[in-house]
Order: sequence, then structure tokens, then C-alpha cells
Amino acid sequence: METLNQLLKDFSSLAWGLPLLIILIGGGLYLIIRSKFLPFRYLGHAIQVLRGKYDDPNDPGQITHFQALTTALSSTIGMGNISGVALAIAIGGPGAVFWMWVSAIVGMSTKYFTSTLAILYRGKDSEGELQGGPMYFIVEGLGKPWRFLAIMFSFFGMLGALPVVNVNQLKQAINDIILIPNGVEVSFSSNLIIAVILVIFTSIVILGGLKRISALASKLVPSMVLLYFVLVVIILVVNYTEIPKYLSMIVTDAFAADYWPEDKPFLGGVLGALILHGIKRGAFSNEAGLGTAAMAHGAAKTDEPVREGLVAMLGPAIDTLIVCTLTALAILVTGVWETTASNGVSLTAAAFQSAIPEVGQYLLMVCVFIFSVSSLFSYAYYGNKCLSFLIGAKRKHYYNYLYIASIVLAATTDFEAMINFIDGVFALMAIPTMLATILLAPKVIAASKLYFNKLKNE
Repeated sequence: METLNQLLKDFSSLAWGLPLLIILIGGGLYLIIRSKFLPFRYLGHAIQVLRGKYDDPNDPGQITHFQALTTALSSTIGMGNISGVALAIAIGGPGAVFWMWVSAIVGMSTKYFTSTLAILYRGKDSEGELQGGPMYFIVEGLGKPWRFLAIMFSFFGMLGALPVVNVNQLKQAINDIILIPNGVEVSFSSNLIIAVILVIFTSIVILGGLKRISALASKLVPSMVLLYFVLVVIILVVNYTEIPKYLSMIVTDAFAADYWPEDKPFLGGVLGALILHGIKRGAFSNEAGLGTAAMAHGAAKTDEPVREGLVAMLGPAIDTLIVCTLTALAILVTGVWETTASNGVSLTAAAFQSAIPEVGQYLLMVCVFIFSVSSLFSYAYYGNKCLSFLIGAKRKHYYNYLYIASIVLAATTDFEAMINFIDGVFALMAIPTMLATILLAPKVIAASKLYFNKLKNE
């Protein structure tokens, strides 16, 4: 296990080098400047589209704008917001949160471009069904010579969609919050039982396909976001005097890196390592630039690509700027980040228990369970689409077997190994997605100008 952990750590470090940072953040900044901040100027219109004002049941696609966003959010609002933020603070201190914010703001523009492209260049799978996502907009937008990028995305997307972090942290939450406090000995056998229960539950839903996934996600995700929001607000109200101090620390420590280990530099210093860490955790939280959300938004019922881009842009604002910030403040104001050696979901649970004794961690457990399970459904859909592109739609169901096997693996493996694996694979998904998006950016800008001019004349 130690050898595996080291291999995955080296893999993650290699993938998250300077070239990826340039293409992910530099590319996102290029898209913001190239578009003259255009998508940010239409946030109000994006909310109108999300509310269904422009829905037409006769438009091509499979699901509504709202279902597309909640399907995408069901994979991003989850362990990225609960355990990802906790991991960021446990390793990098409050300053890591600032760089997650930067990642989210840049990511809003990136998601606008990738999801607009997902509708603008929809393709058909081997069974003739309309599909969207990076693999399709690469082939349809750039042409067959660029197919190697589509294959690269699909292969790593298939691996990146494996639910290893979500399952691992759900298992950890069950152990820390339910089993251990009640005197149950945690072992390989108990972890295996948790895995089997998750396998049964997940199998029932993922075999139902996208419509069942999106219908379930659209019901579960908003209610759990609301519950989670209420719980964190209670924590912040109880510790309201600490909020200004830690909001200030998030900004000041972003440029100080006081908590980052000096033996882990990047770009010649600990500040560079902190920036990279925050951006990495931001990418894990909102998945902007990776291409997963574009697969969900590519299935939306619309003939206006820009509308779906605007809806997708709301994703990073919701899951990173709002939900991640709430989680971060809950961990910081309760002081558990300095008094416990825990990280991941265990650190977040400690914050909830500190501020809301007796029931806090159990209510968090409910949120963790729903977020994790809804993520399982969305990622299964993403992985199926990737395998469908590689070997044909008739054989895409084979992915479900790999997916189910990964649930068992994740529930019985260390957290560090799983997060390093996913970090590395996410990095390799971002390369083809961002390259194609940058190359096709002029097409999105042209479509945007056309759409917004038409909107002004209506």
C-alpha cells in the first residue's frame, strides 16, 4: 500500500506541474479577457434561463436547463465542498481558500465557453443519439485530425468519473460519525459492508440512465444545499465574532503561506505551492476546465448554445464561491483546524460537532450521504458517455462493472491514495478540454455576439 501511495503521489505531482497551471488558469484568464467579461455581464439573464423562462419542450436534447445544472452540481457540490475544502485548509491554512476563489472566478468563464461549445458542436453517438461534451466538440469543432485529443479526454474522463474520493469520504464519515462513537470496531470487513450497500443502491439508479439520474438530482441536490446552508449559518451565528478575523486571514495568508510545509515548494517557494494547492482543490470543487460538466450541459434541451453556457457559468459561483466559502468559515471560526489532526470530511464533522453539539455531525452525515450518492449517479453518466465515445454506445454499459468495482476499492483504500489518483487524472482531462476550448474560443464569441444582439432586439 505504501508503494501504491507513493506512485499515485508522484503521478499527481507530475500531472500538476507548471504547464497545467498555465493552461488551466492562464487559459481561463485569456477567455475572460478575450470575451471582455461578456458572460459576467449577463448573470441576471442566466438566472432567468435557469428558472425556465426560455424552455421549449420541442428543442433538441434530453433534459431541461435546470436539470442539466443540478446534474452537473450533483457531482461538484459534494465531497469537493466538504472534504476538499477541509483538506485545503488542513494542509495550506486559510490562504488556500483565496486561491480556490480565484479558481472559481476564472472557472466561471471557462464553464461558459466549454458548455456553450457542448451545445454548439453536438455530435451523434454510434446509435445516432445527440450528445455533447469535450470529445464531441473537439471532433465536430476542430475536425478529425484533432480526434486524438477527444480520445485522450474520453480515456482519462472514464477514469476521472470513478467515484473513488466520494466513496472513500462517505465511508470515513460513516466510520467517524456513526460506527466509532457507538463502539463498533472499524475494519476491512466493516468497510466492505459499506461498499456492498453502496454498490446495491448505486446499481439500481445508474441502470436507469440520464433521465432517472437528472430527475433524482434535481430533487435531492437543492434540498441538501439548503439544509447544509442552514447548518453552516447556525455555526457562523454562534461564532459570529470570529468571522471578520478569518475573512481577513483568507486574503492575507494567501500571500504569506505561513502554514505550508517549507519542504514542499513549487516554482521555487512555499507561496507557489500554496497557490497550486488552492487551485487544485478549486478544480476538485467546481471541475471548471475539466470537461465533466460540459457532458451534462450538452444534453440540455435547447437550440441556443449561449443559454446553456450562461447556466453552466452559475456552477462555480454556487459550489465554490458560496458553498466552499461557507464550509471554510465553519472550519475556521470553530478553531478545529488548529486543534485536530483530522483532514477531509472528519475535519468538517469536528467543526459541526463543536458548534452544534449532539446533532451537528449527524445532520452533516445526512448531507454527506445525499451529496455523495448524487455524485455517484452523475459520475456514472459521465463515465458511460466517455466509454460510449471510445467503443460505441452499444457497449457503454460495460463501464458500470468498472464503476461498481471502484466503489469496493475506494471504500477499502486510504484517502491520500484516492485523492492523488483523482487529482492526476483530472489534470490529464483538463489538457484536451482547455486546448480545444482556447482554439474554439472565437466561435463562442461570435455566437455570443449574435445571441445578445438578438436579445436586445426582442
